[in-house]
Amino acid sequence: MRERPWLRGVRRPPEPLVGGHRALKAALRPVTEAVRARRRLAWLNEAGMRVGTTLDLRRTAEELSGFTVPELADGCAVDLLESVLRFQEGDRFEGEAGTPELRAMAVAEIPGLNLAPDPVGQVSVYTADRLVRTCLTTRKPVLVTRMEPSDFHAVAPTRRAAELMRRAGVHSYLAVPLIARGVLLGLADFIRTGSRSPFTRADVALAMELASRAAVSIDNARLYGREREHVVTLQRALLPRSSPSTPGLDVSSCYDPAGDPAAVGGDWFDVVALPSGRTALMVGDVMGRGLAAAATMGRLRTVARTLMALDIAPERLLARLDLAARDLEEDQVATCLCAVYDPYGSTFRIASAGHPPPLLTGPDGTASFLDVPAGAPLGTGVIPYDPVDCPVPERGRLTLYTDGLIRSRTADLGTQMERLRETVGDGVPENGTVCRSVTERVGGDRSDDAIVLVAGTRPLGPEGEVYVRTLPPDGKAAGQARTAVREQLVKWGLDDLVDSTELVVSELVGNALRYGNAPGELRLLRHERLSVEVSDSGPDLPQIQHADVSDESGRGLQLINMLCRRWGSCRTPEGKVVWAEQDLPVRTGTVGPQ
Repeated sequence: MRERPWLRGVRRPPEPLVGGHRALKAALRPVTEAVRARRRLAWLNEAGMRVGTTLDLRRTAEELSGFTVPELADGCAVDLLESVLRFQEGDRFEGEAGTPELRAMAVAEIPGLNLAPDPVGQVSVYTADRLVRTCLTTRKPVLVTRMEPSDFHAVAPTRRAAELMRRAGVHSYLAVPLIARGVLLGLADFIRTGSRSPFTRADVALAMELASRAAVSIDNARLYGREREHVVTLQRALLPRSSPSTPGLDVSSCYDPAGDPAAVGGDWFDVVALPSGRTALMVGDVMGRGLAAAATMGRLRTVARTLMALDIAPERLLARLDLAARDLEEDQVATCLCAVYDPYGSTFRIASAGHPPPLLTGPDGTASFLDVPAGAPLGTGVIPYDPVDCPVPERGRLTLYTDGLIRSRTADLGTQMERLRETVGDGVPENGTVCRSVTERVGGDRSDDAIVLVAGTRPLGPEGEVYVRTLPPDGKAAGQARTAVREQLVKWGLDDLVDSTELVVSELVGNALRYGNAPGELRLLRHERLSVEVSDSGPDLPQIQHADVSDESGRGLQLINMLCRRWGSCRTPEGKVVWAEQDLPVRTGTVGPQ
């Protein structure tokens, strides 16, 4: 056929491809898969930046659920094993054995999706017919591409929730375990609804990869929490669990650990009941953090408590504690403040070794920092320490604390100390939460652990009274002391202790006349026990002697040791005091504990 002239130069249309659109689709499939792979990789990379931003279990679970909705699923729930929340190893379930306890940690869903998942914080135990149980026991993902009516009851926590899922158009379900370092931590489950395509094997692989990365963050939070719990447990074990009964003094204390386990471990406090109704208070802070600081703190507190039990003056106690700190192998230093309260004179004797100054609050709420010579920290070898005697008004309060309370990331030291002064002066609860109130109102963004110790003075009252009498410096002292003891014990209703106490005071006065130049003052204190003390100006502390049968002396302290619960002596600026304590008799007619 001859070509028409008017068609010359006109190109003919190409021949149609063999197979049409199917061939084109097959040709473009590698490109499409590459694009999808890049998108999934970019999504997982973004997950690495948005999931696991903190070392908090709940926050990490919330980030995981929120990140997957709506990109991967229309709804997501994250549950963790109860043992993981206790910072323990995840439970290991073999086959059908074991009963996993899961706590709902986070739930996310698209707007308008009316479902009824387990409320956040609720603990659930899943039976063998539940798909969640299958996922946990097999440690493999569970996929339901197209949900049948029976599947809703195997997925939903309740019948009502199953009906709501059916009405919402849930048609596909996926559950993946959260496993990190071989430890099962929990699981995350996903749903799709409406016209959205069901979950595929590719979605399972993507969800498993995301769950694996999130599980590492969750396990890091678990290990972090376990480390902090161990350090805090050690710290609390080294601190006193309760305060002794202190006449004329109400003591409240609290320890608030830092959030970072590396910042925990150096603070301590102690309250020790001393003879004659006096009370020793101490707070300290090792200049270090972590387990090493906690161990050093435990050693220093043990030495300090031993020295306080010997009734050593605060300034001398710090000097000896400095020597003990220098002998520690860790070569660490610490700050410390020691205060001894005498209810008879309502005074505190305070000495400081580089510690922040205490706060004195009057009955009108006026608070001020006491001017106590700071001294050098323990372990530096710069001694002696200078004490101050501070009278405290009735219903006044002395507040001791560690520097973690006033150390802040956002405010300077002067601002924090003024905030502390205002907080203490404004008034705080008197129901035992006084110290907790101070830490909450002052240390909002602390980076260190803190201790607060508040001692409020009060009248001794009828349950604790003091009797003081000056004795003559001659042989009449013993007779006057016995007469005073007899009359005062009768007034207190302690007739059963008159004979033994007369004998004790006779021996104490006799020792003061023979070895202490002369007796100075007799003091009786009735609180939980009856305390008798006699002061003198002699420098030597008495000791029990071994008396032979033929010896006419040397048995006085042996007799006191037999009659009394305990006895002892301590030095004073004027000389010394020798004291003895007896248990109060059980009153007839009183009902004891059942």
